[in-house]
Amino acid sequence: MTRRVARVVVVGDVLLDRDVTGAVERVAPDAPVPVLDVRAVRETPGGAGLTALLCGAEPGIELTVVAPLADDAAGRVLRGLLAPAGRVVALPHEGATRRKSRLRAAGQALLRVDDGGPGTPGPLPGAVLAEVAGVLAAADVVLVSDYGGGVTRDPAVRELLAAAAARRPVVWDPHPRGGAPVPGCAVVTPNLAEARGAVGCAADTPADVVAGLARQRWGARAVCLTAGERGAFLAAEGQAVSYLPAPRVEALDPCGAGDRFAATMAARLAGGDLLSEAAAAAVSAASQWVAAGGLGGYAAGAGATWADRPPATAPPGGESAAQVIARVRAAGGTVVATGGCFDVLHAGHVACLEAARRLGDALVVLVNSDASVRRLKGPGRPVSPAADRVRVLSALASVDAVVVFAEDDPRAALAQLRPDVWAKGGDYTGDDLPEAALVRGWGGRVVLLPYLAGRSTTGILAAGASAAAAPTAPTAPTPQA
Repeated sequence: MTRRVARVVVVGDVLLDRDVTGAVERVAPDAPVPVLDVRAVRETPGGAGLTALLCGAEPGIELTVVAPLADDAAGRVLRGLLAPAGRVVALPHEGATRRKSRLRAAGQALLRVDDGGPGTPGPLPGAVLAEVAGVLAAADVVLVSDYGGGVTRDPAVRELLAAAAARRPVVWDPHPRGGAPVPGCAVVTPNLAEARGAVGCAADTPADVVAGLARQRWGARAVCLTAGERGAFLAAEGQAVSYLPAPRVEALDPCGAGDRFAATMAARLAGGDLLSEAAAAAVSAASQWVAAGGLGGYAAGAGATWADRPPATAPPGGESAAQVIARVRAAGGTVVATGGCFDVLHAGHVACLEAARRLGDALVVLVNSDASVRRLKGPGRPVSPAADRVRVLSALASVDAVVVFAEDDPRAALAQLRPDVWAKGGDYTGDDLPEAALVRGWGGRVVLLPYLAGRSTTGILAAGASAAAAPTAPTAPTPQA
C-alpha cells in the first residue's frame, strides 16, 4: 500500500549555520587565547531551514519553505541548500543573511559568532502574498518555525497564518523575540523557559501548570511544552495535562532538539497521527537527536536524520557501560557482568541479577540482540524486542548499565568491557561456558549463581500456550428464581 503524500509548509526565519572545525595545539602569542587551525568548514541551513530539512526528510512529506532570503552570497548558498528539500518561496529580506558560526575542536564548541540580519521581511508585493496564500491553502499542515527574525511579527504574514489556522493544523514553534502564536493553532511547542516568559510565571511554577496556562494565553487547541531531559507536557483542550517522559540518554549537544521536535510533530500530524501519538514520537525523536550529538552529530553525518541512527539507550544513572566501568575502576571497585536473552523477565532473572550485583560495585548486563535470540531460541522468539528488554532491565535497581550484543555468545562484548567478575545463572559448571577461558585470561573470575527452580522463560511461555489452548469448562446454569 502506497502512503499518501502529505504537504507540509514551513514558515519562518532561516539563517546559515557554519561549523568551523579544526585543531587547537597552541596559544596565541599576542593574547592568552587558543589558536584554532581550521581544517574544514561546513555550511547548512539553520533556524527554520534546519526545521525544514528535518521535516522534508521524513517519509511521505512534500515540503515548501516560506522565508525571507537575502540577495547576497550567503543567501544564494542558503537557496541552493534548501532547494533539494522542496519548493522555496522567498520573501524580501532586510539586511545581510543571518549567520551563526560555531568554532569547534576535539568535538567541543569553542565560540559562536553571530552576524548579519536583522532578516525582517521587507514590504511584501501582492504577487508574493498571493503565492504564500496559495501554498498555505494547499497544505495539510503548516509549521511556523520562529527564530526571532521578524517573519511572525509581519502583519501581512500573520493575517495569512491566522486564516490558515482556521482551516488546517498549524504547529507553532515560538521564540521570545517573535510574534505570539495566532489564535486557533493546533499545537504550540515552546520550551519551559519560553512558556514561563510568555505567561509570566515564576521560575518554580510546575511545568504542567505552565502548559495549561500557556494554552489559554495563546488561544491554542493544545500546547506541548518541552522540558529538556524530563520530556514534554501536553495540554490539550478539554483534557487533563499529559506527561510524556523522555528516554534517558547521555546529553551531548541539545542544539537543534527543538527543531527536531517540531519537525517530527508536524510530519506525524500530516501523516494522520493523533496529537498524542505525534507528541510521543516528537519526544523520542528529540531525545535521539541529542544522543546522536545534536547539531554537531547531524553535520558530521552529512545530514543524516535521527532515524538513520541506532536507538540510544542509557541506564538509570544516564551512564554508558564504558562510563560505569571507568568510574568504578577509578574508585578501586569491582565490575561485575552477566548476560542472557531476558526475553520475558521473571523472578529467576531478578534473583540472579540481585545476586550478581552483590558480588561487586556495579553490574553490567549483556543482552542478546533480536537476531541472536532468534538463532538461539527459534523463529517465535524473542517475544520482547531488544529495546523493550533494555528498558525493563535498566529500570532495575540492581542494574547499572545494559549492552546489546549481536553474536550468539558474549565473548566479543566481554573482550571490550573486561569485567572483574563474570556471573552466570543456570545449570552450568563454569568450565562449559565458552567465555570462561577468556575472562580468566585477563585475571577475571567466573562465578555461578543459584538457579531458581521452576522459573524459565521457555517454561512460562509453554504454560501460557497450554492455558490458552485448554478447553473452557462449561458454565453451570444459573438457578431460576
